[in-house]
Amino acid sequence: MQAIKSVFADVLRDFEQSPAMQKILSGNITLEHYKSYLRQTFHYTRENPQIQAQATVYFRGTDRDFIKMFYKHSISEIGHDELALNDLKFFIGDVNSIRTENPLPATIAFNAFATYQITNRNPIGYLGYLFFLEFLPTSSGNQYIQILENAGIPKEAMSFLIEHTEVDVYQNKLMEKYVQGLVLTDADLHSVIYTMKGSAKLYVEMLNAAFAQVDNPVGWGVNYFELERFDKARKQNPLQE
Repeated sequence: MQAIKSVFADVLRDFEQSPAMQKILSGNITLEHYKSYLRQTFHYTRENPQIQAQATVYFRGTDRDFIKMFYKHSISEIGHDELALNDLKFFIGDVNSIRTENPLPATIAFNAFATYQITNRNPIGYLGYLFFLEFLPTSSGNQYIQILENAGIPKEAMSFLIEHTEVDVYQNKLMEKYVQGLVLTDADLHSVIYTMKGSAKLYVEMLNAAFAQVDNPVGWGVNYFELERFDKARKQNPLQE
């Protein structure tokens, strides 16, 4: 755990030196940039509970002892996407079309990286993705919130960030249990570190893409599979709306 925390400190330093994070830390983020960030946050967090549950498919031996813990953890992540959407709703009102739009490719790449580690490399490496996302808000979240507030972002539209600075303290304790019980070999450790570093880099790319979308908007169309599932459900149960 100490080795991973030490690497995380380096990763966080490099992460905050990125152009996207410097825009935030310098207070130069605008309301439009923040709204674009929320949009992509909705898309990537919607996938996270299912990605974490997917990791358990590949657990073997004593790894299986953590399946229940992983499921409980993944269940606790359900609804975090709606927090981001509610924050966005504070500004734009109707957000239903966002549910069925295509995310930016950089957002897909961020989620896909975690999935690829699980299915094609070492599933334990997924802990690096999880570690980065859980420790980022608890280590720096309050600072980010204050900077955003100073930049004119109302606190009423920061429920996603505020929730994660508080709840992820408990999740950090879970991470220590995961590392103790699942990181059993040097290969596991290196995979976790690699995935943490890669996740930080791809998160920055997602932020860069979200901010660039404000200055040079590109339409990425509708996710018709999502749209069809929504439409079918509404037709079968009109009260669902």
